[in-house]
Amino acid sequence: MEEIEVFLAVVEAGSQTAAARRLGRSLQSVNRALAALERGIGVELVRRTTRQSLATEAGLAFYRRVKPAFAEISEARLEAANRRVEPSGLLRLAAPVLFGSTHVVPAIADFMARFPRIETDLNVTDRPVDVVGDGFDLAVRIRELPDSSLKARRLGELRTVVYGAPAYFARHGRPRHPDDLADHQCILRKTGPGDTEVWRFQIGGKAKLLQVYGRFRTDNTNAAQAAACHGVGIGYAPFWQIRDRVDQGALEIVLADFEAPRMPVYAVVPPSSAPPAKTRLFLDLLAERLKRERL
Repeated sequence: MEEIEVFLAVVEAGSQTAAARRLGRSLQSVNRALAALERGIGVELVRRTTRQSLATEAGLAFYRRVKPAFAEISEARLEAANRRVEPSGLLRLAAPVLFGSTHVVPAIADFMARFPRIETDLNVTDRPVDVVGDGFDLAVRIRELPDSSLKARRLGELRTVVYGAPAYFARHGRPRHPDDLADHQCILRKTGPGDTEVWRFQIGGKAKLLQVYGRFRTDNTNAAQAAACHGVGIGYAPFWQIRDRVDQGALEIVLADFEAPRMPVYAVVPPSSAPPAKTRLFLDLLAERLKRERL
């Protein structure tokens, strides 16, 4: 590792003298390390002159291979060192409103119990936040991510399901195909005046958007679920939001064979070389908890 570090510095600095200055080492130690590397490989990597040091063809090929590998090893060493230190300080997080309350807060409670020197600041919003500009250590996002410089880790996938109460299905029948929803009352989510409701399905391997109708509209998730439980109509929501009511028998899932592709859940962090210990450890804990959940 030491010899490779010297070789990289010589190629990038353009001379052994400049590399020694960059590494804070003596010129003699740089010369010895570079010579030892070339002896071990058995080929000249750098052609020296009195004024500069230029990589040979073999040296350039070696540089292109070892540069990213050296960076990965250095980052791995830093991560390992961070894990030896008990995390402390303020952990700033952002998450969607309902998902944050249901899944992120329990993870925070577990994390704070394990590490008493940690403080947390959770921002819950359904609007995308500026992770770097607003100073967040980590943000949870439920959607496909656009290209960005942020580092992302996939935490899981969310089902989106159609559901209703057993009493409703007893009176009106169960839809067998998404097109059958035209004959049912659908519970609509209010987003603005005159907005129409579109539900996503997958039919015959192809995505399909289906406009639905109903007499009941609300802007609240709990109200939509309560209306469904009272037999007002059929709802559409992420499975994790209605899971408890399904387990209790208050709601049933229909049209499972036509569910839309699952929505990914990501954690994004600033594009630093290695996240601090507090961020990395919380991310590992959150990922492990979500892996056990029925999402």
